[in-house]
Amino acid sequence: MPLYRAEAVVLRTHKLGEADRIITLLTRSQGLVRAVAKGVRRTSSRWGSRLEPFTHVDLQLAEGRNLDVITQAETIDPFSAGLGADYEAYTAGTAMLETAERLIAEERQPSVQQFLLLVGGLRALTSDEHGAGQVLDSYLLRSLAVAGYAPSFDACARCGTEGPHRWFNPSAGGVLCASCRLPGSATPSAETVVLLGALLAGDWPVVDAAEPRHLREATGLVAAYLQWHLERGLRSLAYVQR
Repeated sequence: MPLYRAEAVVLRTHKLGEADRIITLLTRSQGLVRAVAKGVRRTSSRWGSRLEPFTHVDLQLAEGRNLDVITQAETIDPFSAGLGADYEAYTAGTAMLETAERLIAEERQPSVQQFLLLVGGLRALTSDEHGAGQVLDSYLLRSLAVAGYAPSFDACARCGTEGPHRWFNPSAGGVLCASCRLPGSATPSAETVVLLGALLAGDWPVVDAAEPRHLREATGLVAAYLQWHLERGLRSLAYVQR
């Protein structure tokens, strides 16, 4: 079988037979890949811990007819070790892994930007420089933007009129002016709209200075925007502390 190397993040695993696992990976060069890790559940396995969710790894794989086979694994960043002792960061990271898999629906479709966003998001979670909830919200907005669902937090999402604007509607793609507002649109505070733009842009001084009430309001709007574009909510998001 032909061999190839791939830099990857482990998204999830599930059991296969007595000792094997199927590993779902987001790779830098191959996109979403599902591969078998043979014997990884045996206590004698030397590299089972390298194939746990959150782990950033360098792999060698053999191409298979249905599933590829992992033949070597070397750890690049053991993000799982840093997240395991922090419930807030762990649940935020789980939501990030699920989002990455949902946004890359087709296997073998490279998305270097999505890969780099996920690695950067996991690294930010383990650095403790910013709140886990804010790292998650920023990752969700930026990954949606890369997938083609970039929200507008300045100009009206329908007519393009420059803001600021008072209304926000996920189905319309962001903020709306008075002429374009739709029934049922949310009316976030001006501070929350600025915060949403900062989360999308990665403007951390603005995010870190935000008041808790604006952070909570922004989180609700990010979740609504994500659910609209994924067509159903993330299962893991229910466990994230908000």
